[in-house]
Amino acid sequence: MQGQFSARRGGALLVALATILVAAMLFAGCMAGTENGTPGSVDRLSKTLSVTGSTTVLPIAQLTAEEFMAEHSGADLRVSGGGSSVGIQAVGEGTADIGMASRDLKDTEKERYPDLVRHTVAIDGIAVIANPANTVESLTLDQIRGIYNGTYTNWNQVGGSNQQIVVVGRDSASGTREYFQEAVMQTEDFVNTQLEKNSNGAVAQTIAQTPGAVGYVGLGYLDDTVKGLSIDVNGNAVLPTVETVKAGTYPIARDVFMFTKGEATGLAKAYIDFILSPDGQAIVEGEGFVRVG
Repeated sequence: MQGQFSARRGGALLVALATILVAAMLFAGCMAGTENGTPGSVDRLSKTLSVTGSTTVLPIAQLTAEEFMAEHSGADLRVSGGGSSVGIQAVGEGTADIGMASRDLKDTEKERYPDLVRHTVAIDGIAVIANPANTVESLTLDQIRGIYNGTYTNWNQVGGSNQQIVVVGRDSASGTREYFQEAVMQTEDFVNTQLEKNSNGAVAQTIAQTPGAVGYVGLGYLDDTVKGLSIDVNGNAVLPTVETVKAGTYPIARDVFMFTKGEATGLAKAYIDFILSPDGQAIVEGEGFVRVG
C-alpha cells in the first residue's frame, strides 16, 4: 500500500515538474516574441548577417551595423568591402546576405541573378580631388574627361602650374569607376597610365601623398588631406557638397544601393529598415551622403 502511494506521489511530482517546465518555456517564448514589439523578433535577430561590396557604401554599412548591433545584442553583422561587382556576385551566388553597390546592375548581372532586389540607401556625389598644394580650383567636365583619356598630361594645360598630371582611378570591380566612365568619360577608355586603386580610401591617400595627382572619391571620403575641385557648369563653379548634390546642381551624383536575393526578410529586412529609418538616415547624412526619402 505504501509502495502504491509512493508511486502515485512520484508520478504526480513528475507531472508537476513537466507543467512547470512547459509554463517556463511558454513564458520565455512570450518574452522573446514581445521584445521590440515584434512577434519572434529576438529569435529572428539572433543570427549572423554578412554584408559585402562597395567601399563607397562601406562607411554607411559599418556605422549603421554598429548602431544596429547595439540595439539588438543577438545580431552579429559582418561588414566588408571589395567593390560593387564583388558585392553583387556575393549576394547573387549566396555567399553574402547583402551586397553593397555604388551602381545599378549591369545587363549581364540581371540575366545571371534575376532575383536580386535593389534597395536605395543614399545618394552620393563623386568628388574630383587633387593634392591641396595644387593651384587648380575648378575644372569643366570636358577637362576632366581630357585628363582621364590622356589628352591633357600637364596641369598647365588646364590652368595650373607646370607639373605632370598623375591620373589615379579605381579598379574594374568598382561601381564608382563604372559610373564615372559613363557619366564623365561618356564610355571612353581611361588613359593606360592610370594608377588603379581598390578603394576610395586608397585613392584619397595617393592624392594626399602625390602633389601632381588627380582622383575621384565618394563625398564621404573628402577631408582636409585632399582638395575637392569645383565643377564648372556653364560658368558656375559648383563645389562637391551634400547641399549641391541635394539641390541637383552638382553634376556627378548617383544613388547607392544594397541588394538582397529576393525580397529582404528577417535580419536583412530589419537592418535595411533601420538604415532607411530617421536614425539610420541621420548616420547616412553624417557620413557625407544625401538621405533618401
